[in-house]
Amino acid sequence: MARQHRNESKGPSQRQLRAGELVRHALVDILAREEMRDPDLEGVLISVTEVRPSPDLRQAKVYVAPLGKGDQTKVAAALNRAASFLRGRLGREIDMKFTPELHFHPDNSFDTASHVDALLRRPQVQRDLDHDDEE
Repeated sequence: MARQHRNESKGPSQRQLRAGELVRHALVDILAREEMRDPDLEGVLISVTEVRPSPDLRQAKVYVAPLGKGDQTKVAAALNRAASFLRGRLGREIDMKFTPELHFHPDNSFDTASHVDALLRRPQVQRDLDHDDEE
């Protein structure tokens, strides 16, 4: 009797995590070296925060944020316009069977973390936290 595999969503596999980090490091190097001709990318330092490859490693969601000032949505849109160029450069940098198709998305995790931090610093929350410590 053949074993049945359950397809439970437990998160990315070890293979996906390794491939994601490989692609992230290579993209950081490429973005630091290459001159991008898009006006939305001129003079903008870009942080590649995470790469989430699909299970077959043929597609990758790339989360980016501009360092300093810059509109995250414009930066992600500009990188999507340059995705084929970046994929070509990426293919020369990494040693994978397939070079993943890149889809850039703005990374809002820093904004979310700042918002949660601001909420935790509110006097009402601090009062409740101090009250819990006393008990």
